[in-house]
Amino acid sequence: MSETIMRVRAPATSANLGAGFDTLGMALSLYNIVTIKQILPPGEFVSEVCGEGVREITGVESNLIIQSYLEACSTWNISEPKGFIMHSDNAIPLCRGLGSSASAVVSGVLIANELNGVKASEADLLHIMTKIEGHPDNVAPCFLGGMTVGCWDGNDLRYVKLPPLPYDMYVVVAVPNVKVNTSDARKSLPEMVNFKDAVFNLGRAALMTAAWATGQWDMLSWGMDDRLHQQYRAKLFPGGDVIVDRVRSIPGCLGVAISGSGPSVIALSRGKPRKVAETMCRTFSEHGVDSLFFVLESNAAGAKMEAVL
Repeated sequence: MSETIMRVRAPATSANLGAGFDTLGMALSLYNIVTIKQILPPGEFVSEVCGEGVREITGVESNLIIQSYLEACSTWNISEPKGFIMHSDNAIPLCRGLGSSASAVVSGVLIANELNGVKASEADLLHIMTKIEGHPDNVAPCFLGGMTVGCWDGNDLRYVKLPPLPYDMYVVVAVPNVKVNTSDARKSLPEMVNFKDAVFNLGRAALMTAAWATGQWDMLSWGMDDRLHQQYRAKLFPGGDVIVDRVRSIPGCLGVAISGSGPSVIALSRGKPRKVAETMCRTFSEHGVDSLFFVLESNAAGAKMEAVL
């Protein structure tokens, strides 16, 4: 009979946050839970999936947790990494801009570290996670929790975790019933950008991080504005071209942006979040798309490893 050996809880994330393309991201209090139930001989893996992705994640080859586990083991020169039976309870929707792939990468690397007795440092773990994912804006907040700034040049990584949000601030996320693949979202972006647009985003990203660090929350609406990616990705899903402007005008809404590569939309709201959530879902409905919304904690925890045996 299988027993629980270890368990990882990894959060959803909202990356490319506002002007912080490939740089800024925050953890969301929506979690995937991965349980290692039994050790198997090297190279043998069994994957069981419940919840989101049950139809898409159908085998070992398509399971990013196992792929990331093996990649981390290879980085650490582990010639015969342990196999295992794994059960995933997934709450993070796939292809919705909420970091489901980052959750898998973080889980896989943490399992490799724990199961094979590596004891890598936080910086080394995050470096491997970023190398696998390609960018730090999802894996850094998933691993560390909260809001993070990450800079990656393909080899070296620098990152900072920002102070927490006030506890009276709500994170509202609307998730439409359409998917946007990250690869398609990347293809929608221009190869060259206007110099003025680059300066615009530099200012907004600097303002957002400064405002977050100092608690000047009324500056977030400017800081979450963008000219590098949102205007292009908004065209990839119904309602995307109007929803951000509608939501940002609601009293109490401090900032709104497309989450990750979309199509989910995230807003920070002080006060009652109901009006924000209703406006989001009504906008999607007007464009013929069903949606659901989450009102999440403002300071989500990062990934947590629990070794049971």
